[in-house]
This record gives sequence, structure tokens and C-alpha cells, in this order.
Amino acid sequence: MLKKVVIANRGEIALRILRACKELGIETVAVHSTADKNLKHVLLADETICIGKPAATDSYLNIPRIITAAEVTNADGIHPGYGFLAENADFAEQVEDSGFSFIGPMADSIRLMGDKVSAIQAMKDAGVPCVPGSDGPLTDDAEANLAHGRRIGYPVIIKASGGGGGRGMRVVREESNLLEAIQLTKAEARAAFNNDMVYMEKFLENPRHVEIQVLADGQGNAIHLGERDCSMQRRHQKVVEEAPAPGISEELRAEIGKRCCNACIEINYRGAGTFEFLYENGEFYFIEMNTRIQVEHPVTEMITGVDLIKEQLRIASGMPLSIKQEDIKVHGHAIECRINAEDPRTFIPSPGKITRFHPPGGLGVRWDSHVYTEYSVPPHYDSMIGKLITYGESREVAIARMKNALNELVIDGIKTNITLQEDIMNDAGFARGGANIHYLEKKLADIE
Repeated sequence: MLKKVVIANRGEIALRILRACKELGIETVAVHSTADKNLKHVLLADETICIGKPAATDSYLNIPRIITAAEVTNADGIHPGYGFLAENADFAEQVEDSGFSFIGPMADSIRLMGDKVSAIQAMKDAGVPCVPGSDGPLTDDAEANLAHGRRIGYPVIIKASGGGGGRGMRVVREESNLLEAIQLTKAEARAAFNNDMVYMEKFLENPRHVEIQVLADGQGNAIHLGERDCSMQRRHQKVVEEAPAPGISEELRAEIGKRCCNACIEINYRGAGTFEFLYENGEFYFIEMNTRIQVEHPVTEMITGVDLIKEQLRIASGMPLSIKQEDIKVHGHAIECRINAEDPRTFIPSPGKITRFHPPGGLGVRWDSHVYTEYSVPPHYDSMIGKLITYGESREVAIARMKNALNELVIDGIKTNITLQEDIMNDAGFARGGANIHYLEKKLADIE
């Protein structure tokens, strides 16, 4: 087992990693920016090292400083959390080359799955269902591109191979607009990602976003832990997540989960990962793989009883998976609401001091957060300040508990999206289950 781990992140995920390390008897090193000296995990860690100024480029994205922190503290592992350097293959490679364990996949896996074109090809080779598309990058051959569009059928979507977070994509509904759209997307991709490779896919009109959580040990073993529904989104950013996904049968879960596990073995994947799919009319279509722990991992933990961070630490220590597929049983239902420091209507970030704070409680309530009374939310980072998770023996109970928990949660001094989350929990469409990825944005547009 690893003896000492550098937590190369901040906020709630850093605290989550620290707690898992403590349970396993692993010492912790909290690296932090000057703006984060009072973060909860920094106050609780065995050792702390300031690695730079508030800007992420000077601290949480500064690879040499993070590796130096591991060297001077005699750590043997580095956990990247999510965001920042979590899916940076060069970072993973430098960590391993420096003699430390990267608590995540190998660099080759991150590179393979970080490029959308190579990822899709790898998944097709492994038997994972994919959206009909160009089967590779688009060239400058106009006739070939038009032929792709006719074969796939309109509408289509042009996507940047190195894109993410909703950037680098354009929907085309008519053939007459296709060639111009390809050139515009290539230009955007070149400017945003320094990579103008684009590809074409069938555009699904009203899909849901359903993802499969996997664990693999890089030793030929892989398991899945069921699916999550993350369709409540605004501008491609998840707002509410739940597990299991409404309307997915045990048979379908087992089938798509098995394919994802086979893919992990095919690409020699190591660690926690998530296969993201669009789901429409009973069919799964692979869109990308996240080679890290997800923000929404708690809902999977609640319905399976598996601590995903501890499994990451065990795998990074060179241990085989401690659980088999037959050990995974899905029980009940869990929902997660992301709590952000932002205006609930305009979504403008709202940094500042929290003057009063009271977390919710009760049976089936989990609050993952680093905030406390008198804590100042800095303006330099993502606005998420906590995750409220509720569990119930049914979806209805989980929703009822979430309503209670949101009502109990008090965060004064800054604006938050608590009222938005309450609106979603009271929405009839959400209560029915199975809403598509456009549902929340349409709801918000109607309010405006």
C-alpha cells in the first residue's frame, strides 16, 4: 500500500481523497495555492506545501512544483482528483518517470481516450456501440465530406477531436451548410485546442446522458458499477446526477457494462474511469471516456457500497481489484445536486465570505464539501462549493430526502444555486424521470 500521497487538487475532491487516505492509513500532503491556505483539507493534512500564487497556471497546473512537493516530502504517490491535471498525459508520464505512482491510468491510456477520434476507433474495435459517424478525421476532400453527411443522415454534428466541455462542436441540419461548418469548426479547434482535427457524427435530437462507471486494475481484471443519468445539464455542464438511470433494465445494464469492461481489458486500462454515452430509443452510443474519478462518483458509491477513491489507491499500489463483478449489487437510488457559488438565475459566479453555514442531515443524506462558516470562496477557481447527495430505497424517497436536505442547507453571505436545485426537485418532468439533455435549458429559457 502507498505510504504517503500528494493531493494535487483543491476543494471538496481534495477533502474526499484525504478522508480515503486516512481510512487506509496513508499519510497526506496537501499542496495549495496562496489563496487556499485555509481550505479544510489543507488544515487537516499531515503536511502542507504552498506551490504558488492563486492562478491555476502558477499552482495546480504547475507540474514541476507538484512533483517537487512529492520529492521533498518523500511521498510515493500523487492523486490528481478531477479537473486541473487529472487527464493530462504528460503529467501522468512525468509523475511515473520521477519515480512516483500516478493514482490514475497510464499516460498511454489517457492519450488514447483523450483524442476523440482514436477513442471512438478503440471503442469500435472493442465492441462498444458508437454514434454513426465519419469513422475518423475529416479531410479537405469536399466530396468525401458530403458523402459522409449523406450516408450518416442529417442532422449531423461536427466535433473537434481535442474538444471538451461543450466547445468545438457545430450542428449541421442541411447539406448546403456542411462544408462551411467544417471549416468554421476546424478554425475554432485550432484556436482553442491547437489541434484542428474534426470528425462528423449523427446528431441525436433528444438523447439522455447516461454513463457507466468502471474499475480496472491493469492486470486483466475490470468491473462496472452500473450507470448514472447526468441529463440535467446547462451548457453541457452537469447540474444533477442520479443512479441508477431511470428506465434502464438490469439486462441492458449488464450488457453495456460488460462491453465497457471488455474495452478496459483491450486497452489495458488501470484505475477508475467513466464511459459516457448518449442514450436514445433504447440504444447506447459512446461519446467519450473520462480517465479519472468523476464529480458525480458519490451516487455510484451510495447504491453499490464501494468506495471508489479507496479502490483507486489500492490499484495504484499495484494490488488487483478487491471485488468481482458478482459482488456488485445495485440497491436503492441516489441523487446528487451540485451546489455552486453563483447567482441561480444569471449563473454569474459569487465568490466571497460565507457568513453562516449549516449542513443538512438525517438518514440517507451525504454532504461532500470543504466550506465552513467564515470560509472565503475565492474567485480564481470553479464555482462548485459542495455536493449534496441523498439516498433512498426508491427514487421517490431519494427525491423527498433531497427536498428536505436542500431546505435545511444554509449558506449565507454569497449567492448559491440552492433555489435552482429546489426548482428541479419540484419539477414534474424531473419527477417522471428520463428527461433528455435539453430539458433543463428549455425549462430555464421558459422562466426567462
